[in-house]
Amino acid sequence: MSGIVEIRDYTIEKEWFEQYKEWAEIAVPWLKEHLDVIDFWIDDGIEAELDGYDPQISIHGQPNVTWVIRYDDKADRDKKFNAVQEHPEWQEIWSQHPNENAYIVMNARFMKCL
Repeated sequence: MSGIVEIRDYTIEKEWFEQYKEWAEIAVPWLKEHLDVIDFWIDDGIEAELDGYDPQISIHGQPNVTWVIRYDDKADRDKKFNAVQEHPEWQEIWSQHPNENAYIVMNARFMKCL
């Protein structure tokens, strides 16, 4: 595999998590049609395992949503991701979001395969 992947981790407020999952049932299929989404995962309640010589959990807890998207490079990501956000169909889907302010943490990491 060449190129990069964007790993997006979200920590959604617990009181909005169930409604977010319902909204994601609409959002994820559309995103998979317009981006090279490898997959989309949500927390299922299994306790996280943390290890290492100084394990620290964020004060906000572990992310409860993760999705991975494949791109050619960062410029390709920026172009495609911005185009999706500006797409009228996505704006309609986004307008149905139960609470766009429920994201405690949004983290995007960019990685390449060895």
